[in-house]
Amino acid sequence: MNENFQNNTTRLLKKYSLVIILLFTATFLEVYWAMGSFSEKMSSACLDCSLAEDVCFMSLFRAFSLTLLFRILYFLKNQYLQITIQLLFLIGIWFLWNYSIFVERESSWSTYDFNEEIHYTLSFSVLPILVLSCTTVFVFQYISKKYEPK
Repeated sequence: MNENFQNNTTRLLKKYSLVIILLFTATFLEVYWAMGSFSEKMSSACLDCSLAEDVCFMSLFRAFSLTLLFRILYFLKNQYLQITIQLLFLIGIWFLWNYSIFVERESSWSTYDFNEEIHYTLSFSVLPILVLSCTTVFVFQYISKKYEPK
């Protein structure tokens, strides 16, 4: 009994460690892929902050919060619904973060209106978000199945 408990605990720790690493890495890559062209621009929210600092901090925060959210979604029995909701959350969160970076580092220093901000954020974000969100959810599903407690 004790050995089974230890094995399950070890599997869960590996699983959630890998999920946190996956979500941190995917978020970091997505933001740099989509918004990396603004890395040399000054942020209007923090004049001394580099894009790398912002991305690292927010990727870590997102990794933990998304891991918790994905754990809650794990209780859905319909796997297609679970995957769809995971994709929608990743797409939504990453798009909103890309939007905030665009506003902080580009449009706040210029005369963009809201529609232009959305348009430019979409144009920078579509490919990175689609590629990395699908890849991330696929790898997440693989990790979840591989490290399922027995």
